[in-house]
Amino acid sequence: MAADASRVHRKARTGAPAGFFACEAAGLRWLRVPGGARVVDVLDVADDHLDLVRLTPVRPDRAAARAFGAALARTHDAGAAAFGVPPDGWSGDGFFGPLHDPLPMRAGAYASWGAFLADCRIAPVAAALRSAGRTDAADDAALALLADRLRAGTWDDDEPPARLHGDLWSGNVVWTAQGATLIDPAAHGGHRETDLAMLALFGLPHLDEVLGGYASVHPLPRGWRHRTSLHQLYPLAVHALLFGGGYVAQTLAVAHRWARA
Repeated sequence: MAADASRVHRKARTGAPAGFFACEAAGLRWLRVPGGARVVDVLDVADDHLDLVRLTPVRPDRAAARAFGAALARTHDAGAAAFGVPPDGWSGDGFFGPLHDPLPMRAGAYASWGAFLADCRIAPVAAALRSAGRTDAADDAALALLADRLRAGTWDDDEPPARLHGDLWSGNVVWTAQGATLIDPAAHGGHRETDLAMLALFGLPHLDEVLGGYASVHPLPRGWRHRTSLHQLYPLAVHALLFGGGYVAQTLAVAHRWARA
């Protein structure tokens, strides 16, 4: 039986990159874990569209934010086989960025977060920024040094790979009467602090309550707030690549700071 059209939200794009919608659907299904954050339901997927259950937004409150934080920790705790792996049901690289112009998001299988971040995020986006004329020689050197330090394990810890949404800015958290619901993932195995850093990047209502709920399920390690900008570097760099402007200066300031840290 066909779904009620009033309950369907269709994401569509003619000429979307091959597998774009299938990758997103796989990510949404992978993120659905018992006790974890709510995830929008997938109704149908094809080469040129993805049909989802239509969500009705409501104003978030502190109780809903705290519940979301606790649920997100359980989603992360569901884990992944390695840093950089794509969601179950999808193989190969993923996608990051807006529907009209998504960038390839390199996949891999790494034992350490730093090596994954260097090889699959920092090095590719640094090359793209250089090709677009967004960086100079000093910027390129800082990004290369940062990648080397990441590969050396400078900021690695004992956290196992987490099951990440991967693009968890505030616009991809829809507050509904049933609770906060995740949409539009770039799902992969990564470091849990990356999702939390994304929530902070463009602001999320009641973020302190979200973090409190999160810590009640999975306490965060010492110094995690200090590392927030390191985890924000890749999405900032993508914004610099796509939109230029102030994002370029912000990205390069973060890159230079962490290269010297």
